[in-house]
Amino acid sequence: MSAEILINVRPQETRVAYVDSGVLSDLKIERKTSPTLVGAIHRGTVLRVLPGMQAAFVDIGLDKAAFLYVGDIREDVDDAFLSDVDRDEPFPDGDDEKLPTHHNKTPIQDLLKEGQSILVQVAKDPLGTKGARLTTHLSLPGRFVVFLPTVRHLGISRRIEDESERERLRKLVQKINPSGGVIVRTAGEGASEEMLKADIEYLDRLSKEIFKNYEKKKSPGMVHTELDVELRALRDLMSEDVTSVWVDSVEIHKKVVKFVSQFMPKYKQNIVLYEEQKPLFDLYDIDIEISRSMERKIWLKSGGYIVIDEAEALVVIDVNTGKFVGKKDLEDTILKTNLEAVREIAHQLRIRNCGGIIIIDFIDMEKESHREKVLEALAEELQRDRARTNIVSMSQLGLVEMTRKRIRPSLIKTLCEPCSYCDGKGYIKRKSTVANEIFRELERDADMLINKKTNVVIHCHSGVVDWIYEVEGESLEVLEKKLGRSVAFKIEPNYHLEQYEIFFV
Repeated sequence: MSAEILINVRPQETRVAYVDSGVLSDLKIERKTSPTLVGAIHRGTVLRVLPGMQAAFVDIGLDKAAFLYVGDIREDVDDAFLSDVDRDEPFPDGDDEKLPTHHNKTPIQDLLKEGQSILVQVAKDPLGTKGARLTTHLSLPGRFVVFLPTVRHLGISRRIEDESERERLRKLVQKINPSGGVIVRTAGEGASEEMLKADIEYLDRLSKEIFKNYEKKKSPGMVHTELDVELRALRDLMSEDVTSVWVDSVEIHKKVVKFVSQFMPKYKQNIVLYEEQKPLFDLYDIDIEISRSMERKIWLKSGGYIVIDEAEALVVIDVNTGKFVGKKDLEDTILKTNLEAVREIAHQLRIRNCGGIIIIDFIDMEKESHREKVLEALAEELQRDRARTNIVSMSQLGLVEMTRKRIRPSLIKTLCEPCSYCDGKGYIKRKSTVANEIFRELERDADMLINKKTNVVIHCHSGVVDWIYEVEGESLEVLEKKLGRSVAFKIEPNYHLEQYEIFFV
């Protein structure tokens, strides 16, 4: 299996595509106007402590206050890193790769006070109306490990499945005995003691530098930022499977070569400057795939289709047979459609970067064995996903509940904005609905107009006027008789279809 990484650079936007066997399997887009904040470390000031929500609003120097849950606060929040006593303790049992969270019952009002300064890291970018989510559990990702300067913790990536390799890595980290916690990344599989030690020591020095910057800074603001998207992608995605890294910018190519030479020298020869006239992403029709992933309806090769609706806290996916009629019987047709949909759903979740709660409405299956087959296929496809996923269950109706870790805004949120005409609702009122709203409002004013010599003029959209004269002529006559006067319309070219005003002149 061969893979390639494509880095497309423009003055205001950088896009990184991971192409696996000719198919786009991961996409990162970052714009200079809205860079990601995830991983950035800030000096924050507590603005408000909310005991009722067990959360706090924290000023980190952004327009919108960030929020910090009690579960993301360390007991010793005033101490930047582990004490010398903590560092001498052995690593606790277990090797969970999840970052540890706060599990005791200390209320937030006993941990934080308004006006207090704290060292925090952005865990999630602002999403919708919510500010950035923070944590006091710092994590510094390197090539082979994630270093945790605030906790005593040892974890191994779940993607490293060989138990003997997991045990070898565990013993190596214990031998190195770092000053903080360590999670060995997937790229750490097969790494030597020297490689792990160099990575850990570099991140340890970086953590000390961050704390110095925190102490120097007296007002809320950033003290450490993550790598740019192209370097982040190489750090996280580079592996033995990647045969080439194409970069279409001379300046970024030099930057990438320097980074790879320092941290991944064996891959230096894989970095290639792309100098052809044909756009880099056109090599694998990536722009077409991106456009497809912004559609609501995605057609399957068989003729079936899936519909993806993305809300603020929920993604709903509906599977339909569409034009696919099958060959044998109904159950066979349904199973084939659902299995084909599984592959496309897993692919779309990765490309769209959908997160949070996801509900998938598969076509109803009568046989329990078929439901199990679809669920197993979904679990298998999601194993390729770099984001953490969790399938909860499948109901008798074929509804699957699952979660996917959401850190950054989805592709739709990144590349699109709410429709200025429908205000993001996805629909507008019918012309007949607006016409009847006008009629009802005039009926309410009928009593007021009985003894007045006024004319009625309605300012509205041309589409509504055309509808009234073409379809609602009889309704208009009945209304004019009830009002005892004629009703005139004035077309307003700049009015929204749903907008109207009634004037009595």
